[in-house]
Amino acid sequence: MSIDYPANFMLIASMNPCPCGFYNHPEKECICPPGAVQRYLNKISGTLLDRIDLHVEVTPISFDQMTSNRKSENSTAIRDRVISAQNRQKLRFERHTAIHNNAMMPSQMVKNIYSINAAGMLLLKTAMDRLGLSTRAYDRILKVARTIADLAGKDDILIEHLAEAIQYRSLDRENWAG
Repeated sequence: MSIDYPANFMLIASMNPCPCGFYNHPEKECICPPGAVQRYLNKISGTLLDRIDLHVEVTPISFDQMTSNRKSENSTAIRDRVISAQNRQKLRFERHTAIHNNAMMPSQMVKNIYSINAAGMLLLKTAMDRLGLSTRAYDRILKVARTIADLAGKDDILIEHLAEAIQYRSLDRENWAG
């Protein structure tokens, strides 16, 4: 028997870059034998990765970076920007009772409501070809780019929003692990 339960959740997952944990580490050397990193990454199916919107490689920062007095955006400013983006999405989907944010848009809606200029389409086509991205990844890139544009307070998806969204698909890249 098969039962469907209504669910709406956000999955946040993490993993080491390799079995020893030091692949691409700025200060420590990976001790994994040849091919081990690729075998390790291959344990995660492409169909699962396809369904994850953001793939972000986080490398450790040095003590000097951690303790520097570099100016950064404060939490209040970030919160205000997120609330503004949420309000933009709320207005965008006010006629659609089942859709509350960009991530919930069906594929056809994504294609129908967002026009992207020629440069943006060329960037997307190049990314699709070079990275071997799926149709699902294409839809997710557009949804993420729309959210990035919302966070920037822009009505249109600009090429820089697309470029940022594409770079969040790092685990889709062939030969990521060398």
